[in-house]
Amino acid sequence: MNFSDMYALGPLDGRYRPEVAPLIDHLSEQALNRARAHVEVEWLIFLSTNMVLPGAPVLTDAEIAYLRAIPTNMDDADIARLAQIEAETRHDVKAVEYFLKEKMNAAPAALAEPATNLPQMHEIVHIFATSEDINNLAYALNIKAALTDVWLPAARALVADLSQMARANAETPMLSHTHGQPASPTTLGKEVAVLAHRLSRQIRRIEAAEFLGKFNGATGTYGAHSVSVPGVDWPALARRFVEGLGLTFNPLTTQIESHDWMSELFADVARFNRIAHNLATDFWTYISLGYLAQNLAAQGSTGSSTMPHKVNPIRFENAEANLEISCALLDTLGATLVTSRLQRDLTDSSTLRNVGVAFGHSLLAITNLRRGVAGVEANRAALAADLDAHWEVLGEPIQQAMRAAAIAGATGMQDPYERLKELTRGHRVGAQEMRAFIGSLGLPDDVATRLANLTPGSYVGLAAELVR
Repeated sequence: MNFSDMYALGPLDGRYRPEVAPLIDHLSEQALNRARAHVEVEWLIFLSTNMVLPGAPVLTDAEIAYLRAIPTNMDDADIARLAQIEAETRHDVKAVEYFLKEKMNAAPAALAEPATNLPQMHEIVHIFATSEDINNLAYALNIKAALTDVWLPAARALVADLSQMARANAETPMLSHTHGQPASPTTLGKEVAVLAHRLSRQIRRIEAAEFLGKFNGATGTYGAHSVSVPGVDWPALARRFVEGLGLTFNPLTTQIESHDWMSELFADVARFNRIAHNLATDFWTYISLGYLAQNLAAQGSTGSSTMPHKVNPIRFENAEANLEISCALLDTLGATLVTSRLQRDLTDSSTLRNVGVAFGHSLLAITNLRRGVAGVEANRAALAADLDAHWEVLGEPIQQAMRAAAIAGATGMQDPYERLKELTRGHRVGAQEMRAFIGSLGLPDDVATRLANLTPGSYVGLAAELVR
């Protein structure tokens, strides 16, 4: 930590800043202002190159390059200047507008072209735009970039780690537990594969998300547009502009873009989180049972301040906590953002500033899950010992084999469930007792041989094939 980290109000900006730093370029206040400037610049360029405004100058290639460099090259001095302007205007989007006009005034010296028209084009900046026209597009672009560049790669990497672990343990038998009780065996790899499969489905949903945007004025009517420059197909132009930014056009809104797409996306990310939470608690439990051994070198941490024998599964515990915080925020965001009083209220403005926090806690959790998964390995000796201690789990296949034999015409197969219940319920049954019971049933020879050769460790069905 830096000394200043000790004074951060939240852990994402303090203790865990290195883990979530990639999101800063997309979901911080500085990133929002950069995106706002990008949208404002692209709108000015769009109007000029399409010659929408009668009498407006047409930008040269050099002027377009100069304008596009403003958000791209925004540095600490620019950020400080924006903050200074906002302190005067008390309006964040207006501050971006004034900031761009200052940059346009500086164009003659920067371009070495005193004849540039940029200083005379002030009134085109932010023309026909309400603050929400800029903000909704800026947020959509930033959330899309945060997902594409940071969150999804991390989520895919977690699934890849799990898939690798599943394949490596596809044939590693493991006693199942349903309702916390010993149950029909599986393999460790198959259970890990289930989690990888579930997370993969959510990733595919998130990859298919739409990022909507609008650019239709103060109450969504193109009122100022159509009065100021009549005869233009403003909805068609707005569609071209929004889609040109790589977003999906929303044709019908109030002053604000309705944020329904955000609610849908946040619900999918929260669902991914909850499955990942299930991963964290299952791996924690497997460690507790001794089924997974922690790699002490990989963990590299002190387990307890007083008990030197302990290595705590802190990666999974940290992930569990951060996933819960992320889900709580995503749920609140999704529930709040779909409602706006009449044509506009400002609750969404404050709410949206927490998107980065929600994704930050999710990213931190994914990072810890990956570290946790990398730091464990199958304890095959413990897995085998637990299986050998629970021969009663073979009651299921024996019962079902008796039923199948009865259907095929074998006699003496009646009441299989009750007979197995009497043998196994509340009793610890070993290999000798189970095989003696099988021999007493009068099963057809091939069935009896097949069951006699069965062990808890070999009763895993098609688990390995399912993993593959």
